[in-house]
Amino acid sequence: MSFLVCLAALCFLMFVAYRGFSVILFAPVAALGAVLVTDPGAVPVIFSGLFMEKMVGFIKLYFPVFLLGAVFGKLIELSGFSRSIVASVVTLLGPGRAIISIVLVGALLTYGGVSLFVVVFAVYPFGAEMFRQVGIPKRLLPAVVALGAFSFTMDTLPGTPQIQNIIPTTFFHTTAYAAPILGLVGTAFILAAGLSYLEFRRRQARKAGEGYGTGHLNEVTLDDSVPTVSPLIALLPLVVVGLANLVFAQLIPGWFGETASASLVPGDHAVAIPTNVWAAIWAVQAALLLGILAVLAFGFRAIAGKFAGGSKDAVSGALLAGLNTASEYGFGAVIAALPGFLVIKSALAAIPNPLINEAITVTTLAGVTGSASGGLSIALGAMANQFIANAQAAGIPLEVMHRIASMASGGMDTLPHNGAVITLLAVTGLTHRQSYGDIFAITLVKTAAVFFVIGFYYLTGLY
Repeated sequence: MSFLVCLAALCFLMFVAYRGFSVILFAPVAALGAVLVTDPGAVPVIFSGLFMEKMVGFIKLYFPVFLLGAVFGKLIELSGFSRSIVASVVTLLGPGRAIISIVLVGALLTYGGVSLFVVVFAVYPFGAEMFRQVGIPKRLLPAVVALGAFSFTMDTLPGTPQIQNIIPTTFFHTTAYAAPILGLVGTAFILAAGLSYLEFRRRQARKAGEGYGTGHLNEVTLDDSVPTVSPLIALLPLVVVGLANLVFAQLIPGWFGETASASLVPGDHAVAIPTNVWAAIWAVQAALLLGILAVLAFGFRAIAGKFAGGSKDAVSGALLAGLNTASEYGFGAVIAALPGFLVIKSALAAIPNPLINEAITVTTLAGVTGSASGGLSIALGAMANQFIANAQAAGIPLEVMHRIASMASGGMDTLPHNGAVITLLAVTGLTHRQSYGDIFAITLVKTAAVFFVIGFYYLTGLY
């Protein structure tokens, strides 16, 4: 019965998200409905002490990133930089390669350390512009962005600084470059399968006579009065964000040490926070600020008269995207606290093969919680010792366990209630009904890649 309660809450939230209802409203309804069935007296305590605690904690950590990312993306649009980038990429690769162009730009940013959510804001303006120019349906754009930003550079490519590739290092005592051969094989699989699917869908739409479409929300504003800029200048802010993020990520821990503290009044109580929690976030925020300054420095004349209205649009988008994702985070925390969640973990532990056990466990928990990092943290926090013991008994290197866990976290995490999916659809102005089918196809590709890599390891022994 307790398992069915978890399942019902998950299915309900996926249903309302797919139907276009606000997750900000229905995530607490789904979570607290499950609590109500389990223990009615616990509802107010769980709501205030767990759901809201986790939701507000997420906003505390990440809302500045959402806000700065939204402003950065809007300025890229208003300055005309997005149009310049699109024109240059289309000229360089040809109109028929718009999809791979957007995938590669998203991959470059995420592998450079830019937050997945920031990439959505940054890539969308010129992605939409490119699709409009070459006549590809806008409804395919979220799946294209997902392939570039939410897949191989998030958890598969060796060395990626995304959190999904960092969490396993603390449990398996590995590095971000664990199992590089398996990572490269998985990357090749995801790219080949994902691009093949998206190109098939593009050709299918073209054959049916479907173009970019009309009546879309959150459209990129075209302004012919915006001067044309050099593509090198247009790309500069993106490069600044990527490089600055890498530099600050290295420098900030050295500046503050293990604990960052400050006191505005000498001798008064100092505010102290752990540097390892905030360093990566501060690095992204600082990088985005530099990126915004770079756009303003080179595109101020085009932006000046439109900054007030553009900034309001950016703030509105950041609020919606941030609260959507934060509400999802609170939902996942409540589901993980239910008795039925223990049933799920126990059932998964019974799978005999160590790698398949780990893969199914991690991707299942990521799907239930709607979060790759959340599901990965819960799985390894509860079962890492068991995974390690099983791997050692089977002679499997922990580097392989790291890579499989990381990849599996990015498998079924992108179900309809996933925060990144909701953010992506909110930013692009599309609905689950319009675009989720193609996002789910990329989700299946990511999930299949995990088992392809497991098979490759058992066949070759390479890692």
